[in-house]
Amino acid sequence: MSAITLYNYELDDSCYRVRLLLSMLGRPYETHAVDMVPGNEQESPAMRALNPLGSLPVLKDGDLVLYGTEAILAYLAKAYDPAGTWLPDDPSAFGQVSQWLTFSASVLPAASMARKVSLFGLTGDEDALRATSRQAFRIMDDHMVLRQLEGAEWFVGNNPTLADLTLFPIFALSRDFGIDHDEFPALRRWIRRFRTITGFKTMPGIPDYH
Repeated sequence: MSAITLYNYELDDSCYRVRLLLSMLGRPYETHAVDMVPGNEQESPAMRALNPLGSLPVLKDGDLVLYGTEAILAYLAKAYDPAGTWLPDDPSAFGQVSQWLTFSASVLPAASMARKVSLFGLTGDEDALRATSRQAFRIMDDHMVLRQLEGAEWFVGNNPTLADLTLFPIFALSRDFGIDHDEFPALRRWIRRFRTITGFKTMPGIPDYH
């Protein structure tokens, strides 16, 4: 039996990020289904005992309990990727990956909320959230335009890192809330490459580009 348990909602983009990294690392794990929509089970007393913020995902690895998607991703990379591919040790690369993890945590929640408002009927100004999301995706696309002009294929360095993994899901899912991927050709090329990584697994709403 796997020591890793992921408290998971299948349609949540943050939970998907953790499932994706576990798959790419080849790590077995179990899921504990949490009824986020409509049940709000992540805010129940039992779940708040694991995560006082009342949010998903939550990861248990043996006696360790972690919440906060970026913290979980960093832990898994450090614990189960001894080559340091996903979270590089080189200071410059580490700083750049950390910068995109911060971007993911601080800027992209608007996109995640836009999707929840559109799909699940949560309360929110979808037009404003979509506009904020489009600004974030423009920053990402501009970055990848420059990278591709340099002959690079990934957000940081010469191979996929946590920078790519943390940014991929919500952009790939953004058609769920009305974002046209043709507006962001560099990101469209990038997500096509990302799908070829060993261990990639999809979820409903992820486009299958050829």
